[in-house]
Amino acid sequence: MIIVNGLISYKRHIYGIDMSFRDASSLEELQQKNNSSSGPDDITSAEFLQLRYTDVPGRFLAKYVFSGNKSLREYFKSGVGLDGSSVRGFATIDESDLLLVPDRSTLRRLPLPDFNVATVIADVYRGFGRGRLPRDPRHVSQCVEERLAYDGLACQVGPEVECFIFDDMVFSGGHEAKIVSVEDEGQSKYPLRRKGGYDAPPFQDSLMEFRFEVADMLEKYYSIEVTNLNHEVASSGQIEINFLHDTLTKAADNVQVYKDVVRNVAKKHNKVANFMPKPIFDESDRRAGDNGSGMHVSVSLWTKSHAAKDSNNHRNIFYDPSDEYAEFSQAGRYFIGGLLDHAASLACLVAPTVNSYYRMVPGFEAPVYAAWSRGNRSAIIRVPVNERGSSGSKRIEFRAPDPSANPYLAFSAVVSAGLDGIKKKTDPGDPINENIYKMTDDQRRSLGIKPLPGSLQDSIAALESDLGYLKSCFSDELLETYLSLKEKEVEEAGDCSKERQFRMYYDV
Repeated sequence: MIIVNGLISYKRHIYGIDMSFRDASSLEELQQKNNSSSGPDDITSAEFLQLRYTDVPGRFLAKYVFSGNKSLREYFKSGVGLDGSSVRGFATIDESDLLLVPDRSTLRRLPLPDFNVATVIADVYRGFGRGRLPRDPRHVSQCVEERLAYDGLACQVGPEVECFIFDDMVFSGGHEAKIVSVEDEGQSKYPLRRKGGYDAPPFQDSLMEFRFEVADMLEKYYSIEVTNLNHEVASSGQIEINFLHDTLTKAADNVQVYKDVVRNVAKKHNKVANFMPKPIFDESDRRAGDNGSGMHVSVSLWTKSHAAKDSNNHRNIFYDPSDEYAEFSQAGRYFIGGLLDHAASLACLVAPTVNSYYRMVPGFEAPVYAAWSRGNRSAIIRVPVNERGSSGSKRIEFRAPDPSANPYLAFSAVVSAGLDGIKKKTDPGDPINENIYKMTDDQRRSLGIKPLPGSLQDSIAALESDLGYLKSCFSDELLETYLSLKEKEVEEAGDCSKERQFRMYYDV
C-alpha cells in the first residue's frame, strides 16, 4: 500500500495505464462471447467506435471515432484524446488534454442495423503520461475495489433503478409545466390511480411490451442478465427493471447502460424516459403528488480467496445462521452502523439533486429517518428476510439513493461508509420494528432516530463536515469539485418551481 497524489493506492500500477487491471480476455474472445448472433463481421473490425465515459455529476457521455484504415486495437493501445475542460468537473482550460482509454472487457456491438459500430466504456487519464484522472468517477469505484481486495474482500452490489416513461414533458414555450401519460385519467379508458400502479394488470399496464423490449436488448447486446421487470407503484408509467448483482464497478456500468437503453427505446417509441427522483409533485405541498423513483442499493461483502477462483472459497461475511433476528452477522451490523453514522453526508452523494428532497417525504415509501430493521421499508436500511438459511442472498438494502445519483460515486460512498463502520465497530443500535412514519417526534428522539437532511443545501453542509471516511479513494480535488457543482446547482434552482426542476433534471 502506497500513497499517490493524496490517495491510498492498493495496487502498484493503479495510476498508470496498466492493462492487467482490466479484463484479460482477448478481443476475439469478447467477440465470440457477446456477438455470436451478430453475423460474420468481427466486432474488432467495426467501422466506428463509440467510447462512453461519465462526468462528475453522472451523465453518461459518448465520443465517436471512425476506424478508417486503423484497427480497433490501435485505439485500445493509444486511447482517444478528450477536451477535459468541456466535461463537467474534469479539468480547467489550462489543463484540458485528457485521454480516454477503453476498458476492453466492456466491448460490445451497438444495435444499429445500418452501421457496424462497437461501443466500449473508457477510463479517463491525464494527458502526457501523467496517470489516471482523480476526478474520473469510474476510477473511484475501481479504487474502492482495490481497497477491498487488499483486505481480502469483495463486494456485490445490486441496484434497483426506478423511472418513468412519459408520453411527453411540457416545460417551455410559455406552457404550464406538466406531464402527459396515457395511464392518466382523461388519457386512458383504464387509468391508474395515484399510488396504484404496483404490478398493474395487463389491461392497465401500458408499458409491458416496452419493458420486454428493454430487457431483450440488455440481454442480447450488453450481456446484462435481467431478473424482474415490473410496473411500479406510481401511475403515469413508472417502471423498474432489475438485473443481477455484480461487482462495484460493473454494477455502476450496468446502471449507466440500463439508463441509456431505456432512454433510447423510449425515444424510438416517441416517449420520454425520466429518471428524476420526483417528477410528479405539487410545488406548494410536498406531501401531494405520487411516488417518486428510487435506486435502492443492495450490498453484500464476501471474503476473497487469492488462491482459488472457485466461488466455494468465498464466504458472505454478513451471514450468521445463529442470529435469530435476521441471520445477520456482527460485521454486518457494524457495516450498518457506518451507514447510519454517515447518513447525512451520504445523502449528498446518493440523493444529489434539489428534486431528490421532494421524494424524501413521509408517505411515499421513500426514506426519511436514519434507522435499520429487517423487512421494514420505513427505515433507511433494511435486511431482507425473504429466505431463511440462504447465505448467498444475505445483504443490506440501502434505500436512500435515487437514479439521479452518479452510480460510481454513490456505490463507492456507500461501501466506504460501511467499511468505516466495520473498522470503528460502530454500533447501529437496536433495529426498529414499527412504522417510523407514524411515530411522534418525541418517540423518534427517544429511540435516537435522526432525520435525513431536508434539502440539497443541508446535505452539502453535512458532507463538508464529514469527509474523512471517503478520503482513501475520493481525492480532495474530486470532493472539492463535486461540492462546488452542487452549490452551483442550488443557486440555479432558484425558487425550485416545477418548470425550473424539469428544465434542470429532465435528462438527469
